[in-house]
Amino acid sequence: MSEIFPGRPKSEFGQRFRDRGFHVLCMLVAALAVVILAILLGSIIFSGLKHLDLSFLTSSPSRKPEKAGMMPAIMGSIGICLVCATAALPIGVGTAVFLEEIRPKHPISRRIHSFIELNIRNLAGVPSIVYGVLGLSIFVQMFDLFGNVNDPLVAIGNPETWFYFQIPFGRSVLAGGLTLMLVILPIVIIATQESLRAVPNSLRQAAYGLGSTRLKVITRVTLPAAIPGILTGAILAISRAIGEAAPILVIGGIVFIRFAPAHLFDDFTAMPLQIFDWASRPQEEFHKLASTGIIVLLAVLLSFNALAVFLRQKLQKPLQ
Repeated sequence: MSEIFPGRPKSEFGQRFRDRGFHVLCMLVAALAVVILAILLGSIIFSGLKHLDLSFLTSSPSRKPEKAGMMPAIMGSIGICLVCATAALPIGVGTAVFLEEIRPKHPISRRIHSFIELNIRNLAGVPSIVYGVLGLSIFVQMFDLFGNVNDPLVAIGNPETWFYFQIPFGRSVLAGGLTLMLVILPIVIIATQESLRAVPNSLRQAAYGLGSTRLKVITRVTLPAAIPGILTGAILAISRAIGEAAPILVIGGIVFIRFAPAHLFDDFTAMPLQIFDWASRPQEEFHKLASTGIIVLLAVLLSFNALAVFLRQKLQKPLQ
């Protein structure tokens, strides 16, 4: 065997030694990564925890570090994430159901079906700044077909009140949420597809055997059984959207704003943008505020991840 495979150890002891050495190497690399992460988190917590209080969460940004807060950024992140979830979940789940449950029989249709699936998986790896450029062209400017941002073709209501609508959307909460929708849509589709594939095919066959139509099988058997996985994937995707800064910067999100958005077409900022603004300033006090903002953002992300784990454990049921 050593003549056929020259690189193979000549003895069982040598093979075990290589396996054990590779295992130790992997453990050391993983431990090094954990140590570096712990040092970074410890530095951030040590620098920013003393500034974390109720006033920081309820105050607006200020040129004076002792009076600065991130309430507008928190409200802006909530607004764009609500728009993002409202748009991404129905489109993503519907697309996944179509791709996974409604399989075409014609050869040409099957090729188109496979081509769409391949491109969706490729889109999941596209850098988020590319989606920012796409959102700038589609949602913010609408290719300049309906006027420009400063002079929209359609404007209904008063920008100073809660009811206002304009086309194009401009640099608004709605445009920011729809841009983040583009970022997480492939993730939602893939997560939903995997959840649907995890449903045993025997449940579908049993429903068909009882005389159910395809629509009833999907809505009453497949989707209810796949809800835990779908919710987990959706929550994790939205938690990623909360931490995205590049797409918001591209579409023109404001890094310094003192008021929370009043409607969907109002100006906005987000937590990553506010942290970026504080970190880019030369004063050391603002750097500490950036650390405090990172703690708040991490708390939100960890809360979303914990909610995803809780929902999976609470809703998951045996499907056999």
